[in-house]
Amino acid sequence: MKIVLFSHPDFMNSKSMPLFARMLSSSFGAVDVVSPKPVFYRLSFGGGVKKWLSYVDQYIVFPVSVKLYIRRLPKDTLFVFCDQALGPWVPLVKNRPHVIHCHDLMALRSALGAVAENPTGLTGKIYQRFIRWGFSQGKNFISVSEQTRTELHRYAHINADESVVVYNGLNYPYCPMTEDARTKCLVDAGLPVEARGMLLHVGGGQWYKNRVGIVEMYAAYAERVKDPLPLWMIGPKDQAAVLQAIKKVPPGGKVYLLSGLDSSALHAAYAHARLLLFPSLSEGFGWPIVEAMACGTPVVTTGEAPMTEVGGDAAFYHYRRTLKNAREWAIEGAVLISNILNLPDDDREAVVRRGIENVARFDSQRTLQAYKAVYRRILERSGFSS
Repeated sequence: MKIVLFSHPDFMNSKSMPLFARMLSSSFGAVDVVSPKPVFYRLSFGGGVKKWLSYVDQYIVFPVSVKLYIRRLPKDTLFVFCDQALGPWVPLVKNRPHVIHCHDLMALRSALGAVAENPTGLTGKIYQRFIRWGFSQGKNFISVSEQTRTELHRYAHINADESVVVYNGLNYPYCPMTEDARTKCLVDAGLPVEARGMLLHVGGGQWYKNRVGIVEMYAAYAERVKDPLPLWMIGPKDQAAVLQAIKKVPPGGKVYLLSGLDSSALHAAYAHARLLLFPSLSEGFGWPIVEAMACGTPVVTTGEAPMTEVGGDAAFYHYRRTLKNAREWAIEGAVLISNILNLPDDDREAVVRRGIENVARFDSQRTLQAYKAVYRRILERSGFSS
């Protein structure tokens, strides 16, 4: 099976997608990874000009070079797009065997006015329309969740030959750790570890991660208990709205904004946490839910898909925060946190056990085998054997 993998350009500093591309390229045989090179982007301009130059490289220069490259490839080559955001390149191979991996449709939903918390400007709407124009010409799709597949069909109006769900597989061996092992790892990383543990949030700075809401929920929790656990927020450290929210945390509470942790330190943080707070407003999948459960840590997340899809019967669910219910949401979330932290040992162990059992659904080898089966079907349907 000859595979050509379309990936995001390195110069755009994407983090999760290059990891996904490396996972695919290392798991299959003959894989060529293609992505735009910085030609105009290298010119010494800054700010918004740099962004527009990156678009020239991605959508003018790159397609020309790809057309020349594709002509030399055998007809039974399978073209794999590692993200639907690469949609503008799909028309280049729409008449060849291809498949598009879909992770989330949040940017498109926002551009269509379906997300009140994230209004999109005119240029953003045009850009998302351009992306949708491209990937809607595709015929084969793999979504990371039923929710993502539902949104794909609802908002992109695709006419697919194949549209399936394959859950993500864990790409790091997360598991419970002994207290001594995780403490040593955290101390060696220079982190403010306490023996009693902490509350934890892991996520980027995107609007849907609800980081301000998490701080507000923590503040409400710190108001109601005598000696609150600290909150570790692993992600960006310089978000003004988050820093402003932290100022309102009662004196007994502590919020640590942490970034730059390597995989072993993140593993130890998951294992040392008493509870993961992951009440996202939206997700495509929700990696931290699975990662925390794999480490034996209970999870509070939002009671909507795909978080319910990923958490199953092993997570604790809280309703979605809105601008209107923010204060009530934070107070009731604080009650939920306290109740979970005060569970009897036997009940907590049952929660941990359900979480570890749930994680078995997200096995990386099972995911890769499912990808391979879809890839083979596409080639066979196109008249080629794999």
